[in-house]
Amino acid sequence: MTGSPDSADASRQRRTKQTPRRGKLKRRLLWSGLSAAFLVVVIGCAAAWLGVQAGVIKDNLQSTTELLPQLKKQLTANDQAGAAATVETLSSRTSAAKSAGTDPLWKAAGAIPWIGPNFAAATTVTVTADDVVQLAAKPLLGAFESLDWKSLTPKDGAVGLEAITSASPSVVAAANTVQLSYDRLIGIDRSKLVPQIAEPLASAEQQLDELRGTLNVASSTVQLLPAMLGGGDARNYLLLIQNSAEVRATGGIPGALAVLHTEKGKIQLTSQDSASAMGAFIPALEVDAAQEAIYTNRLGSYMQNVNMTPDFPTAANTARAMWQQRHPGDVIDGVITLDPSALAMVLEATGPIDVGSAIPEGVDIGTLPTKLTSGNLVQALLSDVYANIEAPALQDAYFAEVAKTIFAEVSSGKTSGENLLTALSKGVEENRIKIWSARADEQNLLASQRIGGAISGPSVAPAAFGVYFNDGTGAKMDYYVKRTVQLVQQCFSGGYGQYTARITLTNTAPTDASTSLPKYVTGNGVFGVEPGHVATNVIAYGPAQARTQAARVDGKATPAGSFTHANRPVGVIRVELAPGQTTTVELDFAKVVQSSPAQLDVTPTVQNTADVILPQETAKDCTSATP
Repeated sequence: MTGSPDSADASRQRRTKQTPRRGKLKRRLLWSGLSAAFLVVVIGCAAAWLGVQAGVIKDNLQSTTELLPQLKKQLTANDQAGAAATVETLSSRTSAAKSAGTDPLWKAAGAIPWIGPNFAAATTVTVTADDVVQLAAKPLLGAFESLDWKSLTPKDGAVGLEAITSASPSVVAAANTVQLSYDRLIGIDRSKLVPQIAEPLASAEQQLDELRGTLNVASSTVQLLPAMLGGGDARNYLLLIQNSAEVRATGGIPGALAVLHTEKGKIQLTSQDSASAMGAFIPALEVDAAQEAIYTNRLGSYMQNVNMTPDFPTAANTARAMWQQRHPGDVIDGVITLDPSALAMVLEATGPIDVGSAIPEGVDIGTLPTKLTSGNLVQALLSDVYANIEAPALQDAYFAEVAKTIFAEVSSGKTSGENLLTALSKGVEENRIKIWSARADEQNLLASQRIGGAISGPSVAPAAFGVYFNDGTGAKMDYYVKRTVQLVQQCFSGGYGQYTARITLTNTAPTDASTSLPKYVTGNGVFGVEPGHVATNVIAYGPAQARTQAARVDGKATPAGSFTHANRPVGVIRVELAPGQTTTVELDFAKVVQSSPAQLDVTPTVQNTADVILPQETAKDCTSATP
């Protein structure tokens, strides 16, 4: 049946109303589709652009890493032109990487959830790399080029201080830049980083840490050296010449003593004395209770024992007080210590010396050499002198005169300043040279560096271990003792680290040492040790807050003294070795809270340090070095 006209009109009206709606819907769908397509294109372009920038960053930072060894080689070889060209190339590479890493789109990507922190970390790395080159490497290179090494060679007995003073601002600024850059890197949260970012970041952090350490030493040096060499007012330093044949925690017994006077860059040895001649101090000088509990009041009773503690500021302060008590009127501005091995390093720079004039008239020196070289000095001072000179006072006098002759040779101007700095740097690196200042501002700088010899504070790594030795024989038998020290990382327990300090000692003295060696060398049993034997107190320090756990000698459990010094656990074991005997001491440390790599400090001895400290190991039964 056909519908009525009214119904037809109604139908047309409904169609008329729906048509615009459908059109709008189609237009919306079309617009949404186009928007989506545009967004896809934008995202694709952005991703492509980010990919390009990532390639720029990767290529330039990789080139930077490859150029660094070349720059180090050029600086070592004093190739100023080559170093300048390398720094310019480095500058262009880090600038390009920074430009890509700070691109607005790249920085915006840092806000993207989950993946964003990786973009942000890459930005930080590129900025850091460029800062190091622009604000540290370039100024340092300028200072390096302007520094005349000849000006560091003593002239008329004095070291020229002008070159050091002029280079100081650049070196200090560079050190500060690198320190800030390092702090920036270690502040990055690694928890959200992918391996492709985390691994290069760890490598960059390690390289920057090494550079930071070097520059911090250089910064302290250029700030301290002019003043300590008497650039302002004259200074007097007590010089402790450590005898490694009778070991002490910082190196050896300070038998020979002298005063080192510096004024306007001129260095000379003046007053001399010996520890034995100073006698006993009664009552003993005051030393803090924690150290007295470990080392007894002998620390403050005899000059020979001030360095039974490995903490050089304590030893130096005590030695200064003793000297000033025995030499009224003397004002000591600081204390310097070194050992025969350090003196031998200096002879590598100066060449041989003749000490024939140092032998007192009428004294028969037998086969003791009068021409000393870097090759025979240690044996002459630590062995030959005892075989040929019986009187202890004459032995100490020989020590002091050898040191005086070496300092005179250094001051003569015949030795290259560059070679001398190289030799002294080696001595500091091996822990054989230490300095303490009585002036608070200078001591604050020294305390932050290895040369300060502190066992706590800014110069000590968080996961720091230390193994030190004190002679218990009362003689000069440590010349014959060979040692190795090794850290072994044990399995984690309860989320804490555990380590074992493994120390092996061997008495290499001849089997007939009791009769073939001088009584002064063997001790002749005066302190209860059989002649030819060697008694040693082995002292091991763990990191702050850790605990001593157990001790063993040759694999058998043994009691050990347990103490605390500067919030660090300390274990002490005494061992005695017959000629030819080897003993292994193990001290365990538990509850190690530090997760940073462990660092090991060891008493410098007659041996090369590289032969004493063995590479760290991880226990074989641990599947992982982390919890």
